[in-house]
Amino acid sequence: MASDPTPPTRAADAAIDSVSVLGEDLRRRMFTFIRRAHRAVTRDEAAASVGISRKLAAFHLDKLVDAGLLRARYETPGGIRKVGRQPKVYEPTDTQLTVSIPDRRHELLADLLLDAVLTEGPDESAAQAATRTAGARGRRLGESEREQTRPGRLGAERGLTLCERMLDEHGYEPVRETPTDIRLRNCPFHPLAAKAPDLVCGMNHAFLTGYLDGLRISGVQAVLAPRPGECCVRLTPAEADAEADPDEGTAEDR
Repeated sequence: MASDPTPPTRAADAAIDSVSVLGEDLRRRMFTFIRRAHRAVTRDEAAASVGISRKLAAFHLDKLVDAGLLRARYETPGGIRKVGRQPKVYEPTDTQLTVSIPDRRHELLADLLLDAVLTEGPDESAAQAATRTAGARGRRLGESEREQTRPGRLGAERGLTLCERMLDEHGYEPVRETPTDIRLRNCPFHPLAAKAPDLVCGMNHAFLTGYLDGLRISGVQAVLAPRPGECCVRLTPAEADAEADPDEGTAEDR
């Protein structure tokens, strides 16, 4: 089964689009002015902040709204009701911009570690708690995906096609080497994985194993197969030899 040649839009793509909108100097200066105002700002105020006409300011402000960086509504500044149409005002959204090439997901790793700290059992080590937490998160993600898509019975080929979307969204840069084998070209937890490879690679493996379990894909397994510059895990047929290729490095080499 061929893989979909068009990868899904990721959060990183939206961030890049938003950053490109801020590449225009006047637009960026107005955005900074509105963020620092800590209140809704009118077009006239935004225009005056950079010394341009109200009409030109409206053009740039609407670009920022389209990019999801500002929200607009009609409101009388100061809450004073006046006769006539209320002016349009702008304020920043809660959008946070993070652009990393290649994609990194340090916030996911930090969230998993925080969950591990908060739920660590008396008979667990910190590493065991982290691995358990990662596996449970992956399983919930797979179960949620299965509930939304209702794919029925999933064999290896169709199951991996479904997996590719999640892998792409999480920055793994999946490459379908064969119909039943996916190599992950990017480690979304690098360079932190290089500092604690046993811990981070173990969590990564548990996360992807949990995802496969939650999605209920038959004939596929996540195996540790570290290769320099890539993710330490690959998805491969369950009956395949789980050992890494002879020419592959160790997790510490990444």
